[in-house]
Amino acid sequence: MPANLGHASDLPEAASVEPLVRKAAAWSWRLLVILAAAVALLWVVKKLEVIVVPVLLALMISALLVPAVDWIDKRGLPRGAAVTLVLLSGFAILGGILTFVILQFIYGLPDLTDQVTRSIDSTRRWLIEGPLHLRGEQISNAGDAAIQALHNNQSKITSGALSTAATITEVVTAAVLALFTLIFFLYGGRNIWQYVTKIFPANARDRVREAGFAGYTSLIGYVRATFLVALTDAAGVGTGLAIMGIPLALPLASLVFLGAFIPLIGALISGLLAVVVALLAKGIVYALITLGLLIAVNQLEAHLLQPLVMGRAVSIHPLAVVLAIATGGVLAGIVGALLAVPTVAFLNNAIQVLLAGDPEAEAEKQAEGDQDDEVGVVVQAKPDDPDGRSD
Repeated sequence: MPANLGHASDLPEAASVEPLVRKAAAWSWRLLVILAAAVALLWVVKKLEVIVVPVLLALMISALLVPAVDWIDKRGLPRGAAVTLVLLSGFAILGGILTFVILQFIYGLPDLTDQVTRSIDSTRRWLIEGPLHLRGEQISNAGDAAIQALHNNQSKITSGALSTAATITEVVTAAVLALFTLIFFLYGGRNIWQYVTKIFPANARDRVREAGFAGYTSLIGYVRATFLVALTDAAGVGTGLAIMGIPLALPLASLVFLGAFIPLIGALISGLLAVVVALLAKGIVYALITLGLLIAVNQLEAHLLQPLVMGRAVSIHPLAVVLAIATGGVLAGIVGALLAVPTVAFLNNAIQVLLAGDPEAEAEKQAEGDQDDEVGVVVQAKPDDPDGRSD
């Protein structure tokens, strides 16, 4: 046997592996590296949640307000004055709405208390005179047991109140940071982004800047569309509650407005409190009607408002929306669910720009192809004569 043949075991180890297996292994370790980087990034974001969340909220609010700032700036007013005017106007409008809602809550609370008291009395009579035939002593004992349980868990309630106070402190701190960040985003957000992109290589810097601007443009469209959808949901629910005479119709509609900033499910979940209020104040029939109203508004949002209004701003598959909300809720609770979809909208457009072909490279390639077409065929080849003859 020739010496250069050898055995199969003498072959290099890589050559003995199937090409498909080698490709799968190569992709596997790359995916593992990407997954590890993503996990590390999420860990850092979770540790810096107190900073990251206010910055992201400021970015969302700036997407809502920056068109007004740009419009005033183009009319000749200095940028700083435009930012001040827009912020003061926003605070005035928000403060007026909050004041009106709080007053409506204060005025409507006594009526709600009276109706709830009547509902409890009617429920008590039904338990005694209805098919259950409970005795008054049993109901009183159940009430006393509930009060005793409340006293027994007073320490837990107190600790919960202290925890709530600490949470309020964190919320105030986050609000101040968000406001401070918002001012700078409105005043010089473009310059900040251009400065941040200097960390990228020079040949990729322009592409990254374009991707950031494209993502922010989609974020502006998303916030506008979501605001319009939330306003429509709140108007529909508030009108229905007012017609039925449900107490606290305006505060409940305001809660629906805030919840609607979480697409598809936010308005429905936040509106469940209206169902509870209707049940306590008006009974089971009005509670079912209120639930039907919420479902109708939710279907209107999902099948008409979202495709018509949101579809023009951003194009995100409903499955991606649901998965993003679920992931954000698991990672950061309500705030995570609120920020998940706009983050996906931003990344969707930004990644499309990053993955798009380089216009200059495509132009050069097209020019080379045109030159090849102009040169044409240099030599007209003929098949060989099988008989060895020539013309």
